[in-house]
Amino acid sequence: MLVGVAEYFVFVSLPLGAEAHRWTYVAVTRYIQPILIFLMLFLSFLKVSPKEMRPRRWQAWVLSVQASLFVVFSLLAMVMPSEGLKVLCEGAMLSLICPTATASAVITGKLGGSVSGVVTYLMICNVMVSVVAPVFMPLVESSDISFVGAFLSIMGKVSPLLIFPLALAWFVRFCIPSLHRVLIRYKDLSFYLWTVSLSIAIAVTVRSIVHSSVSVWYLVGLAVISGLCCLLQFRVGQAIGRRYGASERVTAGQAFGQKNTVFIIWFGQVFLNPVTSVVGGFYSVWHNIMNSWQLYNVRKRGIEGNG
Repeated sequence: MLVGVAEYFVFVSLPLGAEAHRWTYVAVTRYIQPILIFLMLFLSFLKVSPKEMRPRRWQAWVLSVQASLFVVFSLLAMVMPSEGLKVLCEGAMLSLICPTATASAVITGKLGGSVSGVVTYLMICNVMVSVVAPVFMPLVESSDISFVGAFLSIMGKVSPLLIFPLALAWFVRFCIPSLHRVLIRYKDLSFYLWTVSLSIAIAVTVRSIVHSSVSVWYLVGLAVISGLCCLLQFRVGQAIGRRYGASERVTAGQAFGQKNTVFIIWFGQVFLNPVTSVVGGFYSVWHNIMNSWQLYNVRKRGIEGNG
């Protein structure tokens, strides 16, 4: 994460013109990041058999809580007496309804959770978001986008980076088993790709905050809201999953707490007050701090166990 912060400030200090900076940003966000995510998902999906892609009870509970909290904050945003409070509620809406991060499978596997469980939730959650969000977003902020248009926009945004790597992974599993055996030997490769992707994501996050025209008070408020939502979702997910075993505790926590923050930014800019899009940058910091802390604890327990 610190490398990502440094990347941004080193890059802006380079003697390049404004156009070069802009094209570099476009190349990173439109091509490099999606390619890294695709590769991470592909490598993670190689470990998942279609037989393992089955619904689990904890998924129904987490989906219900996620949708319910989103509806509650949508209703609160509709009745808020001031624009400032409404923006904070919209920030909470985005933090809660956002689907699970595509990189969640990588971290879930490193923490000892079920990769197939979080991948299944990832698929179901995106469908739920595509149905629930278009119902309430126009009620909070007036928009000319119809329900069908919003549904198709959301599905079009998330589906390519879910369906294509999954289809490719299963094609390799069943049609090129020799290649499948070779690739799954490199079990930590997706994690190292994630670290590169994380540094780039943090650099992009820093850029969005630095270039934001949002007032300091809004930034502070949205940072606090995103942090509280992040902690709440990790803890609630873990509490629900704990009822079904230690592995599901990890899986449910990651499924609920780790978010697709690029989606948050896009969602805020398209459907709500554009000011709220910065909440995605803050959430990116919070959930990666949570992941770093969890990875540290797992490593610490492993060292102590070996000792």
